[in-house]
Amino acid sequence: MEQADKGNRAWSEWAIGQVEADANRSADTHLHTFPLPPEWRISLYLKDESVHPTGSLKHRLARSLVLYGLCNNWISEGTTLVEASSGSTAVSEAYFARLLHLPFVAVMPASTVGEKIELIEFYGGQCKLVADPSTIYQVAAELAASSGGYYLDQFTYAERATDWRGNNNIAESMFDQLSREPFPIPIWVVVGAGTGGTSATLGRYTRLKKYHTRLCVVDPEGSAFYDGWRNRDAAVTAAGSKIEGIGRPRVEPSFVPSLVDRMIAVPDAASIAAMRWCTHKLDRWVGGSTGTNMWGALQLVAEMKAEGMPGSVVTLLCDDGRRYAHTYYDDAWVAQRGWDLAPHLATLEAFETSGIWPATALGG
Repeated sequence: MEQADKGNRAWSEWAIGQVEADANRSADTHLHTFPLPPEWRISLYLKDESVHPTGSLKHRLARSLVLYGLCNNWISEGTTLVEASSGSTAVSEAYFARLLHLPFVAVMPASTVGEKIELIEFYGGQCKLVADPSTIYQVAAELAASSGGYYLDQFTYAERATDWRGNNNIAESMFDQLSREPFPIPIWVVVGAGTGGTSATLGRYTRLKKYHTRLCVVDPEGSAFYDGWRNRDAAVTAAGSKIEGIGRPRVEPSFVPSLVDRMIAVPDAASIAAMRWCTHKLDRWVGGSTGTNMWGALQLVAEMKAEGMPGSVVTLLCDDGRRYAHTYYDDAWVAQRGWDLAPHLATLEAFETSGIWPATALGG
């Protein structure tokens, strides 16, 4: 038994070293400026999480979840890793499973885009697709139990697995990169919520550093987070989001509403319109969740301009938009869902020329 314990400890130390080496190789992600008229005296930034090795913000989360499992001695040599995911988290977790020579299974809604399934399989993972998205939690837990594996459970562990105090987390990195900008302490940071881990990290970090930055969480149509936050009711449920990576049919355990200063509900068609508009303005493909972020961030910029308030706003470029070439960027696919982008594109064009956000487009 003692020899086996030594072997497990040695493997765990090797595995932690592999994950930490990946973090060291990945370095940091870029902070892009978004073009706004200089006379507005407002700066808008997007932190580009698409440049991670697995192409999305979820690379940070997957690294933290795997380290959390390793350091709690829940993952050992040969352990099958299991996750419930709509796609990007599972892609990143499959990458880390391959890095550690561990089997990986993602339990996903059957509607998940094919590009993400292909990426999981590219990294050696398997995908178990379920018809009812609300069952992914239970199916993943049962699969892990029956195989003697470990359920990574991003929706429970995201906010506690991330080191929110620093250690080059997304908040520390963001504020370090802003330090030489005209307005280094932003008025607003705008993020979506899928697990709630990113918003929890940012909210805790700004309070720890005594920054006056406010946190806005944008929530897509069909998600439970907005109503849960507004009504302070964690039992709220909803149909679920059509914007991959953010929004949930329930208020997830990792979402900490007390850290959120404001929420903005965003229609699906507005998310897709803003996604396409942002891709054109940045000459860089962005995904649907980035469109949701931008819809909220631009509304806040317009409010600051109307109040004559100089300062900065920061949001996230969450993942590479090329993953959605056959969905969000496909006009026929969008039309099949009944999404009319025209009025939302008109809002964005009006904002671009005037800095005014129409009252009909206000949310939250």
